[in-house]
Amino acid sequence: MPRVLTDIASSSWEHPADRAALNALRRLPAFDEVLRKLFGLFGEKPVRLAFQANAVRASPTQFARVHHLYEEAAEVLNAPGVYPVYISQSPAVNAGAYGMEKPFIIVNSGTLHLLDDDELRFVLAHEIGHIMSGHVLYTTMMMILLQLGEQGFPIVGMVARAILYALLEWYRKAELSADRAGALAVQDPEVGMRVMMKLAGGGSMKDTDLPEFLRQAEEYRSGGDLADQVFKVLNLLGADHPFPVLRVAELRDWYQSGDYDRILRGEYRRRGETESGYREDLAAAARSYAENARSTLDTATEAARRMMDSFRR
Repeated sequence: MPRVLTDIASSSWEHPADRAALNALRRLPAFDEVLRKLFGLFGEKPVRLAFQANAVRASPTQFARVHHLYEEAAEVLNAPGVYPVYISQSPAVNAGAYGMEKPFIIVNSGTLHLLDDDELRFVLAHEIGHIMSGHVLYTTMMMILLQLGEQGFPIVGMVARAILYALLEWYRKAELSADRAGALAVQDPEVGMRVMMKLAGGGSMKDTDLPEFLRQAEEYRSGGDLADQVFKVLNLLGADHPFPVLRVAELRDWYQSGDYDRILRGEYRRRGETESGYREDLAAAARSYAENARSTLDTATEAARRMMDSFRR
């Protein structure tokens, strides 16, 4: 059994870019107004009822495997509440945490067929991490805006659309935080990276090779010419998840940073302890962005140099 992380604060695993992006999001003009309108139109109950009517709640007698793995993950993360888990009939390998005051978790049935027990525990802990980090309110807001936009509702005007794109940008960072929560629950670095590989290509472990996938992730992150760097940014616009190759690279970087091992040794922030302020979050995020930017700039500079060399020949 993995070590129980008693009273761990979610800030212990949160990615600095996630914390800074969420703080910035809350400061957007009209953000509170859009949030109030969505609450007024929908509220907690309709969202919950929609899932209760079209999914099966996990319990000791329904999807007992999922229920047992959820309880294990919640125990290791010392989750402060009990969050219902629903299984939805869909071949897409995905899961999500939603709700406003009473969070709940949705797992697509395709996820159960593709992942082994450790991998499914990682996914459930990932969603528990979202809830413990306070992400679900904004995730639910984002999903409602996406659905309204697809159906052409007038509420999704220019202001709401700007907020939606800001929400999507934040959520991609929030996924990196939740991946760390998943890793802490299973306490085996390989498991989370296997999940990313399966999310990318599906298939069983006999069809894939984790070291080769990691090399592919590094090639994607650092390779390509100047145009490739631009397309990498454009491809993410409107996406609600980072690409699996980026997520696996981020997870590996976190393992190698030593923070993962420190948390498992018990060196983490407890609930109730003083949290870092906005300026500290912003500074940490700036360092994270700067490291990525330096890598991207170096790659782009090298690509530009190669391009100029080819023109001189």
